[in-house]
Amino acid sequence: MKTTRTVIVTDSSAHIPPAIVAELGIVVIPLWLLWGDECLRDEVDIHSEVFYQRLRNSNSLPTTSQPSPQEFKTLFQKLSEKYDSIVAILVSSKISGTITSAQIAASELPVIDIHIVDTLTCAMGLGMIVIAAARAAREGKSPRTIVKLAESMGEMVYTLFVVDTLEYLFKGGRISGSKRLMGTMLNIKPMLHFKDGLIQPLSQARSKKKAYNKMMDIITEHLGGNQMVEAVVMDVDALEEGELVAQMLKDRFAPGRIDRAGVSPVVGTHVGPGTVGISFYPVKEI
Repeated sequence: MKTTRTVIVTDSSAHIPPAIVAELGIVVIPLWLLWGDECLRDEVDIHSEVFYQRLRNSNSLPTTSQPSPQEFKTLFQKLSEKYDSIVAILVSSKISGTITSAQIAASELPVIDIHIVDTLTCAMGLGMIVIAAARAAREGKSPRTIVKLAESMGEMVYTLFVVDTLEYLFKGGRISGSKRLMGTMLNIKPMLHFKDGLIQPLSQARSKKKAYNKMMDIITEHLGGNQMVEAVVMDVDALEEGELVAQMLKDRFAPGRIDRAGVSPVVGTHVGPGTVGISFYPVKEI
């Protein structure tokens, strides 16, 4: 019986470490940054270190855009020459048009076995799902099994984060003016999370330290007595604060695995420097 060769595709907002991408054969399609007259492919034409230095010193913010249907179509056609099936696991459709572009491309390629998963999350929340799916593909699991795994993990992975300011989310159109005003009053540090595929307010504190302590309390409540199996702590040009939160997480929950990561320029454009986030899930078997 023929073994179906399945490739996992994701977008650059996942920001999976390059070594893992290479090891698991994950294919990454870049999103776009539009900065003045420049059109830059996320993590291809501009990388995080250069991006955040430029962002801090720039008088203007870039905008972002999803890959076009034609970009997905070209990629899918190329992959179909080597693989029997494609499973595209992508950023939340509620904050990006990436899913729509992929769906349009797939509809124009009916002879290729393409499966598209809307994770309703982003950054390493998305990345954790993609890595698990890629491991399943390497083990020879069927496309349907991989899709089911990704959908199940999408329901369990939880992402929350603290931002220095709501200015970037506001300018990127991800929150309203009223929410921005609330966050700028009295130096409040807003905490947000992914809920139903959207970035939504979760809590707030008068300092970063209090915000991080509040994060730990919210995680405790979210776990509901279950063990935290795996977690990723992300920071946006805030290495020391990310390390602090990772240690707090380790001390309080002792998860089986904690990884550290940054976020891609496309995601950093919207949340801004100084952001620290956590993605985790509480069960061992999906």
